[in-house]
Amino acid sequence: MTASNELRLLPWTGPDGKPCFLSTDDSDGYMSRLADNIESVQLGTATELLDQAIDMLAADTAPDDMRLLAKNLTGALRDTLRVATSRGHRLDSRSTDHRLR
Repeated sequence: MTASNELRLLPWTGPDGKPCFLSTDDSDGYMSRLADNIESVQLGTATELLDQAIDMLAADTAPDDMRLLAKNLTGALRDTLRVATSRGHRLDSRSTDHRLR
C-alpha cells in the first residue's frame, strides 16, 4: 500500500472503461515507471494535437477533418485530465505525508 494509503490513478482504463489504480510504496517500480512513461506520451500527444488544431483553425479545413480533430482533441483532453487528477492526488498525498513528519 502507498505510504499515504492512497491509490494512484493510472493513465489507462480497464476493459469496461473503468479507472485503474495502483497500490505501491515504490514510485520507481515497474508499474509506476510504466504509468509515468504513458502519461508523458499522452501529454506529448495533447501538445501535438493542440499545435495541429491551431494550424487547422487558421486554414480552410474541411468539416470532416475538423470532426476528426475534435474527436482526437476530446480523447487527449480526457487523458490529460486523468494525468492531472492523478498527479494532483499524489501532490496532495505528499504534502499530507510531509506535514505528518
